[in-house]
Amino acid sequence: MDIFQVGHALEWMAKTNEKVQDNKEYLTSLDQAIGDGDHGINMARGFEEVMKKINGVAYQHVADVMKDVAMTLMSKVGGAAGPLYGTAFLKLSMTFKGSEVDNASFSKGIEDALNGVKQRGKADVGEKTLVDVWTAVANAFRENKGFGGEVILQAAKSAMEDSKDIKATKGRAAYLGDRSIGHLDPGSVSSFYLFESLAEVINEGA
Repeated sequence: MDIFQVGHALEWMAKTNEKVQDNKEYLTSLDQAIGDGDHGINMARGFEEVMKKINGVAYQHVADVMKDVAMTLMSKVGGAAGPLYGTAFLKLSMTFKGSEVDNASFSKGIEDALNGVKQRGKADVGEKTLVDVWTAVANAFRENKGFGGEVILQAAKSAMEDSKDIKATKGRAAYLGDRSIGHLDPGSVSSFYLFESLAEVINEGA
């Protein structure tokens, strides 16, 4: 794949929605252990609404898809996840605007999205949040000159699995202190589904 196109963006969201719906209860159980217990429900509702919004729309640019995804997630996903995921997709939309989305611009988009999430959530890498997975993927993009599905997948998977051993210092999980160790971070897991879906789209389009 040389250029990430509108069809790829729509397929990315469809695959993400499928994974989130299939794993709604799992995400909820992870969040019940260290959070508010609503991450699975919120993400499932949000991506269901995303599909309603983007289905059947004749988009001209990837940026416009990303903007509609951002606005839908911000308005439909409760808890911390809505503003964070919404910010990420809004940053992608702004970076992609007015240009073809090649590997370099996608890499910059992920970097900008990561910085937006860090700012919005007042979080940094190593604090057991979705920032850990987004950082790993941003690094993978930076280090590879072409779209590499396997590289993205492995980076996201490793960061998600590593979240289990981190002590939470942000959000509701921070109240648990050391007891948060041994649990996967729900936001890291939902971010993994997002990037696993992206890797599949890239591999299929290669």
